[in-house]
Amino acid sequence: MRTGRASRRWSRLWRAKFPIAAILVLLMVAGAAAFAPQLAPRDPNRQSIIARLQPPLTPNRQGRIDFVLGSDGLGRDIASRLIYGARVSVVVGLAAVLIGGVLGTVLGVLAGYVGGVTGSVIMRAADIQLAFPFILLAIMVLVVLGPGLANLILVLGVGQWVTYARIARAQTLGVSEKEYVEAARAIGARHGRILRHTVLPNIVAPLIVVASFNLAGVILSEAALSFLGLGVPPTVPSWGGMLAESRDQLLAGRWWMAVLPGLAIALTALSCNVLGDWLRDELDPRLKEAG
Repeated sequence: MRTGRASRRWSRLWRAKFPIAAILVLLMVAGAAAFAPQLAPRDPNRQSIIARLQPPLTPNRQGRIDFVLGSDGLGRDIASRLIYGARVSVVVGLAAVLIGGVLGTVLGVLAGYVGGVTGSVIMRAADIQLAFPFILLAIMVLVVLGPGLANLILVLGVGQWVTYARIARAQTLGVSEKEYVEAARAIGARHGRILRHTVLPNIVAPLIVVASFNLAGVILSEAALSFLGLGVPPTVPSWGGMLAESRDQLLAGRWWMAVLPGLAIALTALSCNVLGDWLRDELDPRLKEAG
């Protein structure tokens, strides 16, 4: 039965063209992040002042193309920096979603299952965080902590827990009233076992959908913070940092310095949203029945 359900799901995925394209884009980004040293044609930090600001596909004196996607103001290869920049987006995105998802799910399940003062304290803390615009809160914290990969992941991860907590709490409140949970309590099952084996498996589907959408938001937030100089150090290639470096060159007609990293950010975020939209349709039985 599970095999037939999986085959039908793969069949629907194959017929839906956009999710396939989104998965391919995300696989390309993940592959670039995993195999950056093997794929990058040059050292991303290698400078060549003589070859600075070369447009894409510009041949040298020997007729060879040294910079397929052009070079930046310091003569660094744009293609290599794009490939290495995928590492920052993938690592920061996945780590922040994992931190926020685990923290928010644990607190949300606790608030929904235990309730009382514990639940009220957790949800009031969530309301307090929601009262502050996230990007301003992240800028304030990173100014105090200082830029860096670890601090960036910590800020983005902790900043995402509220969404997971609210959804996990709402789902837990609904699941806790089901007959199978009452039956587990009646036979003397411990609360920890009920949460692990009865509650969590029944609330994980909407959390997976939220995580897929949230991944796009984290990637955009990382790019914005790196653009402001509060992300990774300048020596680490990142798509947001590349956009920041292109500010003075865009008006001079050096479009490739801004368009290429901007396109990488947009395609990755769009692919995450498309995949999340498909997962929402697949994991929500009400939407499938309506369709």
